[in-house]
Amino acid sequence: MQKVMNDGDSFFELYCEEEEDPQSTACSAHKDDCQHTDKDGKAFCPCAKTTVYNVSCELVSLPLDTPAGEVENYNVINCYDREIVKMTSDAKSPTNREEEQNLLQAPEEKQPLQSKTHLESLLEDLRLEEFYKMKLSLSKILEIDKKTITDEPLKCKSDVPWYFLKKLMMVSVTARKSKYTSVCESKSDDELGTMEFNFDALLDSSSTDDMINPLDIITALFLCSDGFLQQEMALKMSMCQFSVPLLLPNCDTKQCTLMLWAMRDIVKKYRPEHLLESKGFIEERIVHSELPMVSFVRLGECSLSKSQILNKLLSSSQQNHDAFVHRDMECGDSPRRISNGLTEMTWYLPCGNTNMDIFGKPVAIANLHGDISSFEAQYSFLCQTSAAVFVFFDHLDPECEILTNLNHKAQIFLVGNHQSKRFSLNALKTVVTKLGLKKNNILIKTKQTNDADFVQCLRETVSDVVENPKMKMPIEQMVDIAHELGILVDEDSPECQAGKQRADAITTEIEDMLKYKEDQLPLQGQIWKDLTCLEKEEFRLRKVGSENIEQYKSDLQEQREQLRKKQNSYDMSPAMSCFIAAISSPGAERCYFLKWMRMNLDSVSHIKLSGLREQYKEKCKDSEKKEEIKEIDRQLSNSSLGTEHFFREMGQIYEASLSLPETHPSRQQLQHLPKLCAQLLLDGFPLELVDGDASNIPLRWVSDVLSQLNDSASPKNKILVVTVLGVQSTGKSTLLNTMFGVQFAVSSGRCTRGAFMLLIKVNEDMKTVLNCDFVVIIDTEGLKSPELAQLDNSHEHDNELATLVVGLSDITIINISMENSTEMKDILQIVVHAFLRMKEVGKKPKCQFVHQNVSDVSAHEKNLRDRKLLLQQLNEMTQAAAKMEKKDENKSFTDVMEYSADTGNCYVPGLWNGNPPMAPVNAGYSEAVYELKKNIIQKLGKCQSSANNILEFREWMTSLWNAVKHENFIFSFRNSLVADAYIRLCTEFNKWEWEFKKEMYTWVTNAETRIKNFGTVAANPDISDMTEFLSQLKSDAVTVLCQEETKMLDNLKEYFKQTEGHVYLVEGYREEFSNSAKSLRREMESSISNQLTAAADIRRGMKELDQIKENHTKEIEKAVTALIEECRKKKAQMTDIELDKEFNKMWSQTLKKLPFSKQKATDVFTRVSHCLRPNVSHKGSHACELTSKTNLRDCGLKPFKYTAERFDEKVVRMIRGWFSLKDLVKARQRLADSIIAACKNCVDEKVKRQTNYHDTYIQEILNIIDEKLLNNTDVDTDIEFEVSLKQHICGTTARIFQIMHEDFLHVNDPHTCLNQNKKKFQEDFIDLFHERDQCQKKAEEFTNKCLKPAVEESVNHSLGLHIIDEMLTTKQFSTRMSFQYSILLDLLPKDDFSEYKKYTESYEGYVKTWILQKTKEHFSCVSTCKFEDRHLESIINSINDAINNSKEQNQGNLTAFVEDICKELDDKLAISKGDLDAFMALNNADQEQFAHWLKKSVTDMEEALKEKFKSTSFETKLKHLPEDPDRELFNRVIGCGKQCPFCKVPCEAGGKGHSKHFASLHRPKGLGRYRWGGTKKLVCDICSSAVISDTRFRCKETKGEWHPYKDYRAYFPDWDILPDGSLQASDYWKYVMNKYNADFAKAYNAEQADIPSSWVSVTFKQAEDSLKESFNIK
Repeated sequence: MQKVMNDGDSFFELYCEEEEDPQSTACSAHKDDCQHTDKDGKAFCPCAKTTVYNVSCELVSLPLDTPAGEVENYNVINCYDREIVKMTSDAKSPTNREEEQNLLQAPEEKQPLQSKTHLESLLEDLRLEEFYKMKLSLSKILEIDKKTITDEPLKCKSDVPWYFLKKLMMVSVTARKSKYTSVCESKSDDELGTMEFNFDALLDSSSTDDMINPLDIITALFLCSDGFLQQEMALKMSMCQFSVPLLLPNCDTKQCTLMLWAMRDIVKKYRPEHLLESKGFIEERIVHSELPMVSFVRLGECSLSKSQILNKLLSSSQQNHDAFVHRDMECGDSPRRISNGLTEMTWYLPCGNTNMDIFGKPVAIANLHGDISSFEAQYSFLCQTSAAVFVFFDHLDPECEILTNLNHKAQIFLVGNHQSKRFSLNALKTVVTKLGLKKNNILIKTKQTNDADFVQCLRETVSDVVENPKMKMPIEQMVDIAHELGILVDEDSPECQAGKQRADAITTEIEDMLKYKEDQLPLQGQIWKDLTCLEKEEFRLRKVGSENIEQYKSDLQEQREQLRKKQNSYDMSPAMSCFIAAISSPGAERCYFLKWMRMNLDSVSHIKLSGLREQYKEKCKDSEKKEEIKEIDRQLSNSSLGTEHFFREMGQIYEASLSLPETHPSRQQLQHLPKLCAQLLLDGFPLELVDGDASNIPLRWVSDVLSQLNDSASPKNKILVVTVLGVQSTGKSTLLNTMFGVQFAVSSGRCTRGAFMLLIKVNEDMKTVLNCDFVVIIDTEGLKSPELAQLDNSHEHDNELATLVVGLSDITIINISMENSTEMKDILQIVVHAFLRMKEVGKKPKCQFVHQNVSDVSAHEKNLRDRKLLLQQLNEMTQAAAKMEKKDENKSFTDVMEYSADTGNCYVPGLWNGNPPMAPVNAGYSEAVYELKKNIIQKLGKCQSSANNILEFREWMTSLWNAVKHENFIFSFRNSLVADAYIRLCTEFNKWEWEFKKEMYTWVTNAETRIKNFGTVAANPDISDMTEFLSQLKSDAVTVLCQEETKMLDNLKEYFKQTEGHVYLVEGYREEFSNSAKSLRREMESSISNQLTAAADIRRGMKELDQIKENHTKEIEKAVTALIEECRKKKAQMTDIELDKEFNKMWSQTLKKLPFSKQKATDVFTRVSHCLRPNVSHKGSHACELTSKTNLRDCGLKPFKYTAERFDEKVVRMIRGWFSLKDLVKARQRLADSIIAACKNCVDEKVKRQTNYHDTYIQEILNIIDEKLLNNTDVDTDIEFEVSLKQHICGTTARIFQIMHEDFLHVNDPHTCLNQNKKKFQEDFIDLFHERDQCQKKAEEFTNKCLKPAVEESVNHSLGLHIIDEMLTTKQFSTRMSFQYSILLDLLPKDDFSEYKKYTESYEGYVKTWILQKTKEHFSCVSTCKFEDRHLESIINSINDAINNSKEQNQGNLTAFVEDICKELDDKLAISKGDLDAFMALNNADQEQFAHWLKKSVTDMEEALKEKFKSTSFETKLKHLPEDPDRELFNRVIGCGKQCPFCKVPCEAGGKGHSKHFASLHRPKGLGRYRWGGTKKLVCDICSSAVISDTRFRCKETKGEWHPYKDYRAYFPDWDILPDGSLQASDYWKYVMNKYNADFAKAYNAEQADIPSSWVSVTFKQAEDSLKESFNIK
């Protein structure tokens, strides 16, 4: 084989020949890397494999006939560079074989050998080469990917490092298992189906040469990681009691690095002997600990396993743990490729129990891998930093300078193996003499010494060193020695040093922590706590007493402004200036700074807390020093200082600046702070959500940070949230840290306070599974905290926190420490309360109970009874919480959320495997938490609800926190996401509702057309009886209604299946909208039935008239025909004048002969009376008596006016003293006016149709009156009022209907109709006499007399629907809330009190006028012609189709031709029978010619109608529409018509089936005519504030008794009056009330309201903005 190698500028040709593997000799040039021995103790080279090619200068050929399918491997060793070049030939690849042969057999084609170092080769094998320069980051490792939830076995080398990292982040002691199963591994004989047993295979040991040594994995990963990942790896390795790198080698650069930074975060707790009695302990960062270090090294080859002996040295007899990797571990005997020179470190720390402690004092143990003769720098470093160095050897060279150097400070101990064949006693004597060692410094393992005895001897020697160390040196102080020896230090990086300097500049100033916080962080102290109290009081109004609510709220706002001014009066402290400057520095430096800050502050806090604990312990011995104990207790609570305090101060600085004008320089300079914090979140640092000290969220600060985070992350901004809740100190933070590899504070001295959130990125391969980009982890302070237990509101605080985090989370982990623990009931009540609240507001988080410290493998089965008990307790807590929240329908926990006692519980064993501090993390704990993590991620993937984006998460946080600040969470919760989801649902439902109505309007129009055509030539000949026809139509109507209802319900069902749009938040409204759809169907069925009945009855009435007119027409036709014959017999040429004379004579004679009986008009008054009496009869005898007293003809002659004389004496007595009689009269008058107006609109619509009277019309009017009176809850009415009102309306209506009826009779009078057709008969007579062609004339007549009126009627019918369609496309008519927003926004700039007066006094009237105005405005810009032309075109096409079809079926028969056309258009056009009969009379036109001219006439008609549509004004068109579009629009936006019982604002709930009324924006009650009893001043209290206060009200429902506003539901159970979403939400009405105070007082005959001072400052812009906020307009 020939290769060309490049070494500098020299080229070498290498020729290789195959020879036997020299197993027993080491490669002399490669001896530094040799560490293994065979069974005879002979060393061998790790690079030697089955075949070795000796390098020579001769070219040889190799046999290349490797059997097919086998892979041939061989190594070429470059001893100069210690480089292994691995070659592989694959017999299965002919191409590769040919290329290889060419390469080997063509010496003239010399190619350079690609030289790779050991490190490059290993990194390539592990596929880590890209990370050698671009380092792996912690955030990359913590990403959630598919490997997170899969347990696939290791298949190749590149899987090993990721497996190690995955397990290490889980703190699993199995992380160092690096053996993988190659996919090419041979199958067993059984698998191959071979019957023969291969005994030789039993003796073959599987080679581990191709496996990766765990030390190589660790070294490679540390070399490929950034400082923060290195630090996290070292911390997790320390928790597993793995040794951690002290000196990290780089075999390429021949340099090593002191891993000081990597070990900085390791904190150890232990109890040395001298603290045994006091039960004290030492807790400090290990790099600061002044411990003696004992180092262990190897010189040359050594048959003893140094690392294995060290593990035994550090392990007790009860517990053996491998701190160091040794040869008997899995893959520990694999050749080390890059880790020689690695110096690892671990610690032995006593627990204070002399029976268990191996060493009574703490000691650091260092272990150097590799021969010290090859790693002199590391050996020198250890000799200068260690108290003792133990040198393991087999053979000593007497001249070995490395040992005989006497400059080392450490004691030297020699550890030899006498059993080794290379052991030389003489050489040992020589070295011992040179070194001047004593007997105690020499340890020899003889044949008589077993491992246990040898380890015990070694332990005693080490113990002596620990007891009397000559040197103690913290790792931190080893830096100078490292520099002297040319060893790199990881902390020397510029970013790390810059971060350290910035952090030190802040923390070195800390002496007295409490004073430091007061001086440097003043804004978060008492001021912030006072602001918190003010905020909660603004929401709860507990101390308002008898004071005016709005004035009280105004005073609170002023106090808040004063506190903000006080905050702004402070200059930014030097510490905060330095802090903000530091976090503004570039990425790596900023991260280093924050790490340094956290570590420095932890150290300072620890010193302070340790001192205070000692004082506390001393004071507690004297029970009389209660005050001093209390003061120390307060200091303990306030002495915590971490980076969160600096961020908290930053948040307060930012929030305070927002109270300054926008142009203020200070405000401008601080606008970048949220962005800085958002970037830190993306970098993996936590954000404090809830300030644990003040128990509050700085909402503006956190909201703006989240907004910036959303901007930075967009479009990848979807998140899912996991939260943990549990009792304090039960391992919640540890659980999250183990589960997700994060770093929440877990030290006992620094328990979590408040709540912190942290982002974990989701890898691309998991985004499709989880449908999110980040998982947010929220860690919370413990419930039932001892610090808070002494406070009266501790339970309230826990409830608030639990409600917030449960509401924010998609999955909540309920952490219960200890099996069946006593604290379970305490936290279950809090947690269940939170889940109940979430269920009621539409959020349905999942929960997972975690039972900690349950280690029995049968725990799940054994605890079946306990799980049932848990569910029973959950049910009890649910009932208790439901009672508190007044939601008694929730009887069990499963009513609140999905929960299974089997799958909803997870059992986790204890954290430590043994007794700390030397106990590693329990492997069972890590695995159980890993299973929990997989379960949680799977549940997240199955979440029915879509992930929130960051802005939606922000909205949830804001609305949840605002709601928990109220006493009654459920009835106070307002959330813009819920509002958005509700608006979208309403918008969609309104579309479906209108499609339903439109479909039915169209169907009814067609049905009415068919009824009008019934009995004519156009009618269906199959049914001749009107009753049967009507029955069929009603049946068809029910079928269509059922189809449309089903379609609507299906739409609703599909809507709730979607995952986008947060539809799950409005799941509670599904039933209401379903009921609305059913209610709509019932209403439409009743309405359609009445319409069809009325149309059929009117058609029946017309049938007799039609028959009379038909007979008369026939008589006239006979007379005309006879006259023609008579005139023709005269055989004289007659002029037209003579013909006219003859015709008039004939006409007079014929009319005299025809029987004309005048149509008798119906007495509509009598008919109306017959309808009215049954309507009032069920009201009682008094109602009937009142009805019979007055003649209906005398009613309605004058406008309705209600007077006080009509009052019942009982009512007068009831209202006296608490309500003005005059006001009640006015209220009844307004109610009457409203009902009269609604009835008038209905009557006008009937009159507009120019049809006959029908009793259903008056029934409809009476139904309107009954419905209005039934829905009225604001005005007290009595039977006298109801009867008088009905009589007035019925009298007025009867008078109008009487006129309409008589007009109808006149229009349809046979005599009149005949006279109207006289001219037509006369012209036909003359044409027939002269035998003129009538085709064109008759075609025009048919078109103009029969078709055109019907076409115009059809277009008018459709135009109303099109107008409604068009208006519904505008935003203001999409939902009731949008309409309310639009109408209030429209009022604001008008600056007209009269408009507001109309709006508040006559809401419905104002709305109708406003809708008409907006409709006219809209169609002043948008023409209706496009709708009319579209429908006209459709009708014309139908007419032409009918002509063509009829023409094909009828040849020569004009009558049949015309009749067929009419039949084709039966359900489209209502053709007048009289006009059709008149057309058919005296008609002798040719069918073929008639059809030709008819088509032309239809075309002319189309053009004429289009011109007419263009020239007709929109107002004129509106007047002629049979259906009033404004009425439908009004019904759509007016909804149920209910108004708030206090301020009269209208209900905005969607659908008619809603069970609760609500409004987005309530107004001062004075605008609802409320005034104070004594002063008569208008009330400026807003009911959305009153319902959360302790104030009271009285009204007719309370029978004049005072009742608390908080319990308003006792009298108004169907109203939900939510508190304002913010303190600015009601600014609109505050502005209006302040501006028109005098005008409203005058109009309402009251005194002006006492306007709160804060209302006066509300501007037009603020009023406008408050509208957007209240109605959730983005």
